[in-house]
Amino acid sequence: MSRPVVAGLDGSQESLAAARWAAGEALRRGLPLRLVHAWEGLPENDTEASLPELRAPQYHARRVLRGAVDQISERYPQLHVTAEQVRRQPGPALLDEAENAELLVIGSQGLSSVGGFVAGSVAMATVAHAERPVVLVRAGEKAEDEHLPDTAGKPSARTAYRDVAVAVDIGGPCDDVLDFAFHAAELRRAPLRAVHAWHVPLGLGGADAGERARIRQEAEERLAVLLQPWRQKFPAVLVKENLHEGRPAHVLVRAAGGAGLLVVGRRRRRAAVGSHTGPVAHALIHHVARPVALVPHD
Repeated sequence: MSRPVVAGLDGSQESLAAARWAAGEALRRGLPLRLVHAWEGLPENDTEASLPELRAPQYHARRVLRGAVDQISERYPQLHVTAEQVRRQPGPALLDEAENAELLVIGSQGLSSVGGFVAGSVAMATVAHAERPVVLVRAGEKAEDEHLPDTAGKPSARTAYRDVAVAVDIGGPCDDVLDFAFHAAELRRAPLRAVHAWHVPLGLGGADAGERARIRQEAEERLAVLLQPWRQKFPAVLVKENLHEGRPAHVLVRAAGGAGLLVVGRRRRRAAVGSHTGPVAHALIHHVARPVALVPHD
């Protein structure tokens, strides 16, 4: 049985944007869409369950699900959509949903007072512990945002897709990350922008121009070798290699500009508690306005 694309809903604008993005992705992948609203609520046998004021959150959750299903079904009538209200805390419920999903799509939050983005505790914990890819979507994300402007410079959902950007670490495992990124680019018929941040090793801080050129050339060669089998596996994907000197987080935040989707790896955490995602993923979650796909790897 095919894994569905799952979107978590809580009634916020971020989660509704995530549901719409998930619908488009499910359609591209030929998969069903599952919408989930997690709410602990009242026990079924609670003697006070009949009180309207105590049932209000449950009724609100049902309205949220119905509204999202109606909106998505109207826009994508060919998409198979199911919805369920799960009687659990949001964090554990989303992690369980992710286990059986092709990917999980959830909303993030908006701008903070200092100009960056903030992500909620549920989103951060889910990203940190999910065993499947998780995509974070901002409020206001629309279908045309994934596409290039039309000839008049206006947003359009009928033009070509923007690049898919992927963060590539030439020194670590990245097969799962590259597989996700190449597949996403193939589905969109979009170019893939492979971004690598190189730097002069600490022991060579005073390297001259010749030494810096050698380090960059070595990084270029290693990146080309790493990408070669993936070019062969996905021959229809146009690959652009982007190398920039600097810290990975800074480089990737800049490189994400103009992309329709940014893909980055996240090392799997074996600890049962905590919501750490690693410094690069953490920076991207908080500073990139485009949808960010975080792909777990060992």
